[in-house]
Amino acid sequence: MPSAKRKGKKMRIIFMGTPDFAVPSLKALVEAGHEVCAVYAQPPRPSGRKMALQPSPVHCTADALNIPVLIPTSLKTAETQDEFASFQADLAVVAAYGMILPQAVLDAPKFGCINIHASLLPRWRGAAPIHRAILAGDVETGVCIMGMEAGLDTGPVFAREATSIGHKTGAELTTELADLGAELLIKTLGQLGDIIPEPQPSAGVTYAHKIEKSETHLDFLVSASQVERQIRAFSPLAWFEFQGERIRIISAEVLPPADTPALPATVIDDQLTIACNPGAIRPAIVQRAGKSAMPVAELLRGFPLPSGSKLA
Repeated sequence: MPSAKRKGKKMRIIFMGTPDFAVPSLKALVEAGHEVCAVYAQPPRPSGRKMALQPSPVHCTADALNIPVLIPTSLKTAETQDEFASFQADLAVVAAYGMILPQAVLDAPKFGCINIHASLLPRWRGAAPIHRAILAGDVETGVCIMGMEAGLDTGPVFAREATSIGHKTGAELTTELADLGAELLIKTLGQLGDIIPEPQPSAGVTYAHKIEKSETHLDFLVSASQVERQIRAFSPLAWFEFQGERIRIISAEVLPPADTPALPATVIDDQLTIACNPGAIRPAIVQRAGKSAMPVAELLRGFPLPSGSKLA
């Protein structure tokens, strides 16, 4: 890992990241004067109605910054590992890259690899820490700058910073933590000679498993609070079905249990209030397939969901 010899000096860095979350950190490294000699990103994926191949946000950002971009489908081959080592980097910085780094890659930079992870480790190691923190009802989350080793997000932590979750959506929290992570990264790089990384405790470990598409389907058989967290975690993708059409709920409020409980997944008034188990949610902003997001009242004028309607 980085030593005191690098304190206060600019470093030669390989950056490894793919989604929007990683973009602020890449930009911050360049703005801070570090030499980003190469960027590794996931290969372009099909996107849009025509399913044309689209480069990732990090790929596009690196192109705009005139930084070489590499998009290997694997890091396990000797050829790929030799190419990685050929950059003779001081350090590799990883942020939501989406690919496991073999030991040969971890060992190649002079001072190893560090990761910007969007949770307060050891809670929510793994692929989807932001969504899982919201779904679990956590009060706070944050970012950690951690040293990378062979285990999944098990390395020692150089720095961490927390933030409250409140009523933030997954998208809002991702943007906030991306900016927070970029700031903490630059601060950490400037203090590496003074920081002794702390090993993660064995207690409190949880795993943020990858989000499955099926999880965006709203489950009204659980409490209203849980449904509302599901809406915030996956906004704007959380949905239910009525008469064969999917309706997304972009935002909603939680209502207390009614005096006369209704069956879960049933509309209980003329404002699209939906019974849960217990309590109810009242959507505020919704979206029909192929339409723009709209207030509930606008939806109901053209697509009635009367009281007693059963949702799927």
